Amino acid sequence: MQTDGTLALNDYRALGTPLAWPEAKTKAAQVRTWGIEQLLMIWSRARSKERDALLWGDEVEYLVVALDDEHQKVRLSLRQADILLALAEDEELQANGGCVPDLQNISREYKLPIFHPEFGRFMLESTPGKPWGIGFKDLLKVEPDMRLRRVIAKDHMNANEYPITLTTFPRLGTKDDFICPYYPPSGDKLRSQFVPDEIANPHIRFPTLAANIRSRRGRKVEINVPIFKDKNTAIPWKDPTVDYDLHNWPEDDDVRNGAAKDNFVYMDAMAFGMGSCCLQITFQAKNIREGRTLYDQLSPLGPILLALTAATPIYKGFLVDTDVRWNQISRAVDDRTAEELGEKPLIEDRWRIPKSRYASNSTYIAQDPRLRKEYLDPELVIDEDVKQKLMDGGMDDLLATHFAHLFIRDPIVIFEEDLKTLDLTKTDHFENLQSTNWQHMRFKPPPPNNDIGWRVEFRSMEIQITDFENAAFSVFIVLITRAILSYDLNFYIPVTRTTENMETAHNRDAVLQDKFYFRKDPFPKMERKMDGVSPDTSSPIPASRPSTPSGPIEDEYELMTIDEIVNGKSGGFPGLIPLVENYLNSVNIDIETRCELARYLELIRKRASGEFWTAARWMRHFVRTHSAYNLDSVVPEQICYDLVKAAEKITSEQGKCFGVGREMFKSTKAR
Repeated sequence: MQTDGTLALNDYRALGTPLAWPEAKTKAAQVRTWGIEQLLMIWSRARSKERDALLWGDEVEYLVVALDDEHQKVRLSLRQADILLALAEDEELQANGGCVPDLQNISREYKLPIFHPEFGRFMLESTPGKPWGIGFKDLLKVEPDMRLRRVIAKDHMNANEYPITLTTFPRLGTKDDFICPYYPPSGDKLRSQFVPDEIANPHIRFPTLAANIRSRRGRKVEINVPIFKDKNTAIPWKDPTVDYDLHNWPEDDDVRNGAAKDNFVYMDAMAFGMGSCCLQITFQAKNIREGRTLYDQLSPLGPILLALTAATPIYKGFLVDTDVRWNQISRAVDDRTAEELGEKPLIEDRWRIPKSRYASNSTYIAQDPRLRKEYLDPELVIDEDVKQKLMDGGMDDLLATHFAHLFIRDPIVIFEEDLKTLDLTKTDHFENLQSTNWQHMRFKPPPPNNDIGWRVEFRSMEIQITDFENAAFSVFIVLITRAILSYDLNFYIPVTRTTENMETAHNRDAVLQDKFYFRKDPFPKMERKMDGVSPDTSSPIPASRPSTPSGPIEDEYELMTIDEIVNGKSGGFPGLIPLVENYLNSVNIDIETRCELARYLELIRKRASGEFWTAARWMRHFVRTHSAYNLDSVVPEQICYDLVKAAEKITSEQGKCFGVGREMFKSTKAR
């Protein structure tokens, strides 16, 4: 029998009976306790696990848009389930192993790209069919594979639908029909003024997550993004889309109680955050020590890559005065109560918690003599009982502290059927908390019953418009990991400085206008035969770990521009690109491969210097120079349509732009 695609996908992924927050709250301690038991079992089983080679993979997320060329409108298409079903039912794809694991058994003998559902019914996620190896030839396969994924996805959409890689849809949450099919705003789960419940993936996990975050918090999520103040923007500016007279739900009182701020674009639902697209890279380390090293050393790079990939200058039909998505997602899933936020005295809750569960890292975890206690967060909130239990189970202080910090959170989505028996061969209770701590780095233990190793996920980057750019940033991060491990590089700075850097990365044109805290000297402090460190000299691999450093930590880092961090500073930090190039000089690599990699490094180098624009800068310029723009911060339907059409054209040209979007790929003086 032919079934509706949404129903089929929903039925296939059914997990059980989700608990509404009042009941879930009474079971939270049980889930945490069982999660710790599962973590200790993982620790016991996998702490000595070894792998021969580093593997890695990328995750690319798409918005599915429907273009109406006759009326010059663009809408988000809510046909995620139908598209995934079409992919799963494609006989040719089935014959080659399949590509939708949520709907079919996938054969790993083949290398078809994999497609997954995401939070928004207008989103798709894609990954390579098999992990990439560290070989240089594999690095050159990434871009063609990303192109293939987009082609396969497009082939299973309607003729007027396209998979585009913009971070957010510019008019998500406006008062017009920005989705198709159209549903009016509001609904029991999100209770939003601006978006309907139907915008979220119908699988019960997603609406339950949204509803329980709202319920635990005691009000709707509150997202305020500063408006971009243009020539004709009224000041004070009040969001004209907010309805102060709405009385559908008790939470409609939020705006009457001050949730919508003057001079800010106001949003009130999880969809405004989790409906964003990003580029994520996961590395499998050869062992836990290497994984912990990568987690620590990549952490300070998170804000730098966030600023370099900035691509989010528009929210809800308005130009905003920030360039990236991170804080909007953070606020969209912020389940902290008034007590945990410090708005009320602690009575029912245990801690004041300074960050959302979607936030920058707060811990370092490597057993590295260079890790000074001064780098750690002095106000880190942890569950001391959890830490002690982990240490009693044999876990060291640093890693026990890391997990004890993650476990201060409540599990948000709990299924009744999962509470009957603790199964130590699974990780469901551990992952319930681990996977809903969305930090910019994630340390991932091996799952049970397979040969996957210890992994580290790099999560801060914004999705880019073209597959060329997404491949470039993916390859760049991989090459940085190789340089880190080969040269034993040290990027440690106080973790609180990384938090500050994440905030700085949100600033408009942060790549050009701001400075970031970064370590001055990344090399080990030991005797070595070396003629100095510069972009023109190779760095030797140190023979052993250096001793614990001493002296004021403030002397170890300073404020630098993105250009200085990426391309180097005369007499100071050598630069990430020169470090990567030095690494490439030290290994056996053929000329053709080196030239191909040079294309990617050129993009990063010139993006950092300002010669190439970020997508955020280009989009803002596109809007402000459009004939329909009135210099009032409003991005009307006509501009949105033209912007999406331009993005699709840029995608088809893959960075070889001689017209629209050329500023992102051809040298231009920073304006």
